[in-house]
Amino acid sequence: MTTRITKILLVWMVALFALLVVFNNLTDYNSNYQFVSHVLSMDTTFPGNQGMWRAITAPAFHHAAYALIILSEAVVAVLCLRGGLLLFQARGDAAQFNRAKGGAVLGLAAGVVLWFTGFITIGGEWFLMWQSHIWNGQDSAFRFVVILGVVLIFVNQEDR
Repeated sequence: MTTRITKILLVWMVALFALLVVFNNLTDYNSNYQFVSHVLSMDTTFPGNQGMWRAITAPAFHHAAYALIILSEAVVAVLCLRGGLLLFQARGDAAQFNRAKGGAVLGLAAGVVLWFTGFITIGGEWFLMWQSHIWNGQDSAFRFVVILGVVLIFVNQEDR
């Protein structure tokens, strides 16, 4: 039972994290909007790099991309909240608990997709965020992906 409670709490902690990220992005919109805008504009990458054709400088696109990021973070939060609730409701029976993991797994996987694909892959490699000493969120995104991945592996371990 202790392991099941731990899994539930970890899923809910991921939900709390994602909720706080959404809260911060909404209440201090401009700070992280600047991050998105600079990454997409590629204005702090290495001078003369051959990837500058990828830059997107339209503010409307920056706002749309940022809105998509915030929406994705909110989806992660809601899925993990709901997934944790389903696990909590099934905590008394191992077989039922195993069957209830789908929602939590979906929320955790959505978080991995967001921070790995969105920030490390698209931001880091397509928009060459790794070249920027100012607007580089790869280290943070990597930490999030590792935490979510570890929780995902732990939650997926069969309960008996």
